[in-house]
Amino acid sequence: MKYPIDLERELQEDFYPPMPRPYGMPPAKSRKFNPPITPRENFELFRQRKLPVWAVNFGMDVQTIQPMCMPDASARSFGGIDWFGIDWEFEPKSNAAMVRPGTRRLSDISKWREEIIWPDLNDIDWQKNYDETYRDTLSADRPVNFVIVNGLFERTADLTSFSDAFMYLLTDAEELTAFYVKLREWHMELIKIARDIYGADIITFHDDMGSQRASFMSPETFREMMLPHYKYINDECHKMGLTTNFHSCGSVGNLLPLYIEAGWDMWEGQASANDMHALAVQYIDKLAFENFMRPAPGATDEEIKAEIDKRLTIWGKDGRYLISYMDVENPDSVKKWQEYIYARSRELYGS
Repeated sequence: MKYPIDLERELQEDFYPPMPRPYGMPPAKSRKFNPPITPRENFELFRQRKLPVWAVNFGMDVQTIQPMCMPDASARSFGGIDWFGIDWEFEPKSNAAMVRPGTRRLSDISKWREEIIWPDLNDIDWQKNYDETYRDTLSADRPVNFVIVNGLFERTADLTSFSDAFMYLLTDAEELTAFYVKLREWHMELIKIARDIYGADIITFHDDMGSQRASFMSPETFREMMLPHYKYINDECHKMGLTTNFHSCGSVGNLLPLYIEAGWDMWEGQASANDMHALAVQYIDKLAFENFMRPAPGATDEEIKAEIDKRLTIWGKDGRYLISYMDVENPDSVKKWQEYIYARSRELYGS
């Protein structure tokens, strides 16, 4: 359905109430416009692979949550002990936490049955956390994105070390596979909680798969060791009506065909490590892209506008690009470009 464009009315500014944000960020109110349909309805058009009324703005139109009652969430955001007993140390300069040097929770992958204590998800009063933290702040007119950190490979490296995790992929496939089967089942229990208690519509699952230069593993190794388990998670999520978003940093363009085969709906990729334009042209019809647009240092308004236009008309021509705009150096400009993205995509999609 097409809706007449009335930008004077549609760009009337309002705000959603402040709500806790993921990754340890302080609560903040979120801006909203006055579109002809709700952001939830617009996202549903995207989910059904129909053309949205405007480009889904992941930062505005989606409410992303990461309950800090999850030890993984609090440890990764502020430091401390995560769900599997790993000690994380917060680093103020990077505003992030890393495994504390010298920490090792699992002596060898062959010992995972004896040494790993599996967290009991029933130990957390999820309903109480929802009632106290989210009931009055989540809005029904926007989809809910639930963030889960520490995916299969990352968990292996955190429990042991990166070097050992690489070795296990090559030398201990049988033990690693058995561990991943158990780990994926545990994650599905958590995902069911995300859907049933928090009303999740989207699951963002973290597993960084590359360095700045290349993927951590070959496509052949990913196919053998990772793909079956991620396909299982995606298949189960889709049966539950959930959309899946794979946060996977690093130079992983060579793995995107396998991400598609595994069933991910969206990829949250690292722009600084990938030729995003080339990858979008090649894959975005099969794997939607969700990431921040950050202007180049010193970019002029004309250059920023040209970059937004390129992304919306090429990457997002079919509504497959979920855009957010960020400018740490010039935060006052974000409002202007949010409005431009909305207006330009309305012109492209909704008239």
